[in-house]
Amino acid sequence: MRIALDLAHQAADRDEVPVGAVLVRDGDILGRGYNQPIARHDPSAHAEIVALRDAAARLGNYRIPGSTLYVTLEPCAMCVGAILHARVEKVIFGAADPKTGAAGSVIDLFAEARLNHHASASGGLLADECGKLLSAFFAGRRARAA
Repeated sequence: MRIALDLAHQAADRDEVPVGAVLVRDGDILGRGYNQPIARHDPSAHAEIVALRDAAARLGNYRIPGSTLYVTLEPCAMCVGAILHARVEKVIFGAADPKTGAAGSVIDLFAEARLNHHASASGGLLADECGKLLSAFFAGRRARAA
């Protein structure tokens, strides 16, 4: 999660919402990502998606079974969909997202029994640090807008 936090800081340095993600399997980092929708002009360029794309390109396969995704913010519905399609086994996130979180805060897509793949998800790892980074980022944006 510390590496994901470093990636989140890279996003903040580029004036992107500070979220970072790292995909790991058997102790090896397969993919890294941070939020880049503004820079890439791509609404799907969330940290999780960028990390999944990085891993898939390295592996030559969009399926990444047995992997764990560490992300600083609870994934949204779009990211949960990509995580499930990639066959990620486990998601560990930092801060909960009470506005768009799809791992239990607003909805829990990981618990949807009708889906054909399931991953476990748990939150709270370095939650204070992850949350403070997001809060400081948005406070800075509000201050600049005032």
